[in-house]
Amino acid sequence: MKVTRVMIVAVGGQGNLLAAKVLGEAALLAGIEVRMSEIHGMAQRGGVVESAIVFGGARSSLIADGEADILAGFEPLETLRAVAKCNKNTVVITSTAPLPPFAAAVGKVAYPDFSSVQKQILNVAGSLTAFDAAELAREAGNVMAVNMVILGAMAATRRLPVSEEHIRETIRLKTRQNFVETNLKAFELGLSQKS
Repeated sequence: MKVTRVMIVAVGGQGNLLAAKVLGEAALLAGIEVRMSEIHGMAQRGGVVESAIVFGGARSSLIADGEADILAGFEPLETLRAVAKCNKNTVVITSTAPLPPFAAAVGKVAYPDFSSVQKQILNVAGSLTAFDAAELAREAGNVMAVNMVILGAMAATRRLPVSEEHIRETIRLKTRQNFVETNLKAFELGLSQKS
């Protein structure tokens, strides 16, 4: 099996770790070898959270610069910050809904326009799918379901070695019971975001 490297980046509290866990558990359910690692930064204070998921017979869960097959970002600046992991074949998925860092939120620095973020990403990556994942999560019934929307968009790329059904089954088994239907709806809304 070809090794597939997926990097997920977000701001603390957006559900990055759950998204990575769902992908890892879906791989186990499918009988696919998987390795995972995560960096928590100052997650509880809105800092960066990174998850690396490597499917296949790789020796390490680390993803070096230029190695990501998929980069998924829950926030545009976090996606841009991780763009060094990309190459001209990398598929990038990002939410366009900003969560400005503290300095931008209090007006000390300007939050960049998304069109400049988009250009910088496309200078490095092969393709970009960008949409307001927070709006789709609200449509699903819970703004906290951005992670499931982004999982759906990753599945829509057809680059993940796990099937949509394995991801759905993992959502059913591994997410809180009172959120399962909302999470499944969010996943389907993300799946409709074609690359």
